[in-house]
Amino acid sequence: MQFKRIKRPINGVLLLDKPVGYSSNQALQVVKRLFTAAKAGHTGNLDPFATGLLPICLGEATKFSHQLLDADKSYIATLQLGVTTTTGDTEGDVTSRSSINVLRADFERVMHSFLGDIQQTPPMHSALKHQGKPLYEYARAGVEIERKSRPVTIHNIALQTFNGDQAEIIVTCSKGTYIRVLAEDIGKELGCGAHLIALRRTTTGGFMLKDALTLEALENQSATQRDAHLLPVDALVSELPEIELDADSTHYFRQGQAVWKTGMSKLGMTRVYAPEHIFLGLGENMGDGQINPRRLLVL
Repeated sequence: MQFKRIKRPINGVLLLDKPVGYSSNQALQVVKRLFTAAKAGHTGNLDPFATGLLPICLGEATKFSHQLLDADKSYIATLQLGVTTTTGDTEGDVTSRSSINVLRADFERVMHSFLGDIQQTPPMHSALKHQGKPLYEYARAGVEIERKSRPVTIHNIALQTFNGDQAEIIVTCSKGTYIRVLAEDIGKELGCGAHLIALRRTTTGGFMLKDALTLEALENQSATQRDAHLLPVDALVSELPEIELDADSTHYFRQGQAVWKTGMSKLGMTRVYAPEHIFLGLGENMGDGQINPRRLLVL
C-alpha cells in the first residue's frame, strides 16, 4: 500500500547552494519534498549549469518572494575566450572558434566599458515568454524570435584571474541581467568571442552564499535540524521600515482594514508587527497616519 505524505504548512526561507545539473525548479522540488512543505517557490532562476545561492520560500514566505526577484545579485563567472556557443554557455553547441590575442589590459578595458547602465538583449535560450511560451522552446525548435533590448545595470565588475584564454570575473548587477549575454558581449568587443564555462551566484539582496546549505547536507539531516535552518518570513523584507501595532489595531489590520499610527514619517511600504513582534505582513504608509494592508500572512 502506498501512503500519501502529509504536507506541512511550514513557513520560512531556506538559503540553498544549488548544485550543478539541477534546474531551479528541480532543486525547489527536492527542498519541498525534504520539508514536506505544502507550498514552495524560488526567487529567481539559476541555469542548470550554474551553482550557488538560491533562496527557497516555503509557505507564507512565497507571498514575498518578489522582493528577491527584484533584488541585486552577485556572481563569479568564468569566461572562455575564442569560442562561442548557441546558448552562451557550456550547454550549447559550438558556433565559432577564433584565435585569441588578448592581453590582460585589453580585457580589463573592455570589461569596464560595461560598468553602469547598459542595454542587453535577452537570449533565445531563456525563460522569457513570447505568446505564452518560453523563448527556449522556440530556440529548441530552431525558431528565432525578435527580442527588444532592455536596460540593466552593472553595479560592479572586477577581474579576478586572467590567463590569456580564460578570465574569471566578479559581477554585481541589477535584476534581469544575463551574465551569459555579458560574457558574449565582452567577447564580441574583444573580437574573439566568448562563452561562460562556470557561473556561481554569491549574493541575492542581503543574503550570502556562505550561509547556504547544499542538498546533500539537507538530505543527511533530521526534520528538526532542517527546520532550524529556516529564516523567518520577514527576513525577505528586512530592508523595509517597521511598525508595531497595538492589539486593537492588529485585529482590524488582519481583517484587511486600514489602521492609524502616529509618528510615521516615511511614505511607502513598511513591515507591520503585532504585539510581541509577530510579523503580520506589509502595509503602505499613506503619509497621513493611515496604514493600508497590502500583503498579509495567514496566521
